[in-house]
Amino acid sequence: MNLPEKVTMIEVGPRDGLQNEKKQVPTNAKIHFIKGLKEAGLKEMELTSFVSPKWVPQMGDAKEVIEACLDGERNFVLAPNRKGIDRIYETDVKHVAVFVGVSSAFNKKNINKTTEESMEELKPILAELKQKGYFVRACISTAFYCPYDGKVNPDDVVALCTQFADNGVDELSVADTIGMANPQESYALFKRLNDELGDRLLLTAHFHDTRGMALANVFACLQAGISRFDASSGGLGGCPFAPGATGNVATEDVVYMLHQMGIETGIDLEKLQKAIQGISGHVSRNIESKYYNLNNNTHSVS
Repeated sequence: MNLPEKVTMIEVGPRDGLQNEKKQVPTNAKIHFIKGLKEAGLKEMELTSFVSPKWVPQMGDAKEVIEACLDGERNFVLAPNRKGIDRIYETDVKHVAVFVGVSSAFNKKNINKTTEESMEELKPILAELKQKGYFVRACISTAFYCPYDGKVNPDDVVALCTQFADNGVDELSVADTIGMANPQESYALFKRLNDELGDRLLLTAHFHDTRGMALANVFACLQAGISRFDASSGGLGGCPFAPGATGNVATEDVVYMLHQMGIETGIDLEKLQKAIQGISGHVSRNIESKYYNLNNNTHSVS
């Protein structure tokens, strides 16, 4: 079986997990959550995003979160446009995330631009960021299926990813935004991306668990040579522009599976459990991950 000895988990709960939470989460609760996740061993993390508080009020405290939580690790802040990038420059953030949907229909719903228009706007920004020494992570949405256009052509995914590679990004996070991918599709796409682009940048897989197939897709990607995965503690998350999309795959479920297979992550599951417990009272949805519910209020085994 082709499995890596070690996997890097990128925690997206504080940003992707909380951005659509209907209940306003207090800033100090977000900071406590992030610090708990870091204490559990999660080094790379999406902290927050610089987006319009009118459209995403949950991220209105981005500056305060950054000031309290920035450290020497890869702390990503999402900036979807020029205005967000200019706000990045006013902080000490050195790791930036941008995003584009492979599907133009999804992209239009999300940021009112086609995929091609988004790339034309991003190209000079990417050059500027790299010239200034920033680490750039490109998040590729709807890499498998679009809620409006259906199945996405893998050739289109590879073409968009190659454009980003040609423009100097350091990492691609390729997402099954609505959780429709199956393991065969996941293996095929990530094997191809790894073969064609794996020597040029970091490749990260991002799965939502809408149909309960996220862990199977993670396993398929391990077979394809992928050793970086996005996940959200507690399985928090969803997408307002992707009807029916539920939360991200739960960090704790992925880590437990990896540990059971003898794959190192550097993450302490008991400390991770405590961090999730701390945020659980501030969100409107129940924590539904298998590991959390089996071990909540009981002794966990890491």
